[in-house]
Amino acid sequence: MMNILIGGAWPYANGSLHIGHIAALLPGDILARYHRSKGDEVFYVSGSDCHGTPITIRAVQENKSPGEISDYYHKEFIEVFAKLGFSYDLYTKTSSKEHKEFVRDFHRKMYESDLIYEKTAPQAFCPECKKVLTDRLVVGVCPVCSEFTRGDQCDACGSVLEPELILEPLCSECRSSLVFTESKQLYIALSRLEKELTEYLLKHPKWRKNAIAFTKRYLDEGLKDRAITRDLEWGIEVPKESYENKKIYIWSENVLGYLSASHLAAKERGVSFTDLWGDSGKHYYVHGKDNIPFHTIILPALLLAHGEQLHLPDEIVSSEYVTLEGKRISTSHNWAIWAKDLVNRYHPDSLRYFFIANGPEKRDTDFSWREFVERNNSELVGAYGNFINRTLAFINKYFEGKVPDGVIDTTLQEKIKKAFDKVGEKIERVQFKEALELIFDLVRFSNKYFDENEPWKTRLSDIDRCNHTLYHCVQLIGNLAVLLHPFLPFSSEKVYGWLKLNPEWKPQYLNAGFTLPEISILFERIDKGVIEEELYKLHQKME
Repeated sequence: MMNILIGGAWPYANGSLHIGHIAALLPGDILARYHRSKGDEVFYVSGSDCHGTPITIRAVQENKSPGEISDYYHKEFIEVFAKLGFSYDLYTKTSSKEHKEFVRDFHRKMYESDLIYEKTAPQAFCPECKKVLTDRLVVGVCPVCSEFTRGDQCDACGSVLEPELILEPLCSECRSSLVFTESKQLYIALSRLEKELTEYLLKHPKWRKNAIAFTKRYLDEGLKDRAITRDLEWGIEVPKESYENKKIYIWSENVLGYLSASHLAAKERGVSFTDLWGDSGKHYYVHGKDNIPFHTIILPALLLAHGEQLHLPDEIVSSEYVTLEGKRISTSHNWAIWAKDLVNRYHPDSLRYFFIANGPEKRDTDFSWREFVERNNSELVGAYGNFINRTLAFINKYFEGKVPDGVIDTTLQEKIKKAFDKVGEKIERVQFKEALELIFDLVRFSNKYFDENEPWKTRLSDIDRCNHTLYHCVQLIGNLAVLLHPFLPFSSEKVYGWLKLNPEWKPQYLNAGFTLPEISILFERIDKGVIEEELYKLHQKME
């Protein structure tokens, strides 16, 4: 048994989740369910990112407090994740008392390091608005790629920026030119960690290509020291004398949510936090590619600066982007499918299946309503659901619901065992699409096995062969449900519940004579008319 930490990225609580968020975060739940089924001690944690400028901007727009805004979306996120079957051990928020206390303690210890130093730094000020601007409120030209950018990070090239480096800086609210005043801040000396972080990267040659490429680019360009405090009103107080009017900069506290949440989860379970964050075990971090530097540079740097040999990330599960009907998702233009709407209209396993089978694992992928409907109908209904339904319905109709006599065929037994080995290996290598494809290879084999053995004929001509066929089809059904449980938990729980099996990651077999309960349809066919309806609604929202 291993300690397994799975950290799902903390979504920003300033607006609803869309399909891109779901596609990036879903692999975390697959990992959690898989490792639990293996018997590992799993800590699957995440939460809502409740501090930062976007939330304060939204609060001003809606005449509410930042806390009211973040709590509203935090509640919405919890509901969406629950409906999609995300099995978090703890889903919390950065505005919680526990997170704030943990972060302050972490920073207090980190300030003892010689990697943390004080420096007077430029601070953006808008003469027109007469106020200090946070980094995100500064806009201008990216010094790396020359595209339009915000002052904290460039969406075009992914560079993490400082506002004083922005070319032609303007106030995002009034578009006036800015002046820069001086302000004392605490900095972390990332430049002095280049050797350690380069060696760390070289130890992980099997990370996803985007994680390696992004991290290598930052290191090759040379790491720049970054402020870990800011002159903000909404955030966590800096635990240092003379910094009473400042807050901990969001990027140096939100990634610590993985530690604060797992600390609380471990405490509730009676597990040592030191053991969880020691050398043993395995840590996965699940997020979109725009968050790569925060997990491969920033988080490791904070852990190193803390100085207590805390466990650095093992696996960086960094997804590419999802487009929508061939165009980039734009929340500002309402070109998006909101998760809160999606989960109320479609089967959660249909959504989970599509976001993995068509997921942005190695390249950008597109969400199209036509493909979603077709894959649901052909693969979940036509292949997997149909095999289960016709097998069990046949047994209920002609064999009084009892599994016919049979002895497991050694060739089939070996095929099932290999499926568990290979699928498990793919999941642990964070190759979820390939893992799912292997399982559906077994689904297709199962349908072919049923068809070639023609139990509807052998029931009358060769009852022993019919018994043999149906006995083995039931074994295939049970093991498919266990294999698919990390991916499709709702339908899998229903199937292995019928068969009195469990999600333990190993081949499982039913005895002949087992009485089947009343069964129901697993997946509903989606009417193709839905395609035009959804496209019409999508385009209407744009107008």
